[in-house]
Amino acid sequence: EVQLQASGGGSVQAGGSLRLSCAASGFTFDDYVIGWFRQAPGKEREGVSCISDFTGSTFYSDSVKGRFAISFDNAKNTVYLQMNSLKPEDTAVYYCAARERVSPDSLCITQSGFWGQGTLVTVSS
Repeated sequence: EVQLQASGGGSVQAGGSLRLSCAASGFTFDDYVIGWFRQAPGKEREGVSCISDFTGSTFYSDSVKGRFAISFDNAKNTVYLQMNSLKPEDTAVYYCAARERVSPDSLCITQSGFWGQGTLVTVSS
């Protein structure tokens, strides 16, 4: 069974850091783009960052550029999202998703892929 398992959410004060993990099972990342998305209460879901396992190219939304970093560990079949300098407006449920043979920009913008469950990130001021 193909699954994505997101973890690592929690509560942190503004300025703090968290690292989210997205572990894949039932498939490997070859030819896949993996992305992180978030949805805050009352807001539309946003593509935060996506990465291509094949090319290593990345996409970041303007709201997180310079603060978040996406990376993958093929040995662990896991994609990470390192979140630094967190702000209260980063508070959201974070989801990971995957799609085969697209660009990181395409996955993050179209949000068309298969999804894991979310993990809640709460940033207090």
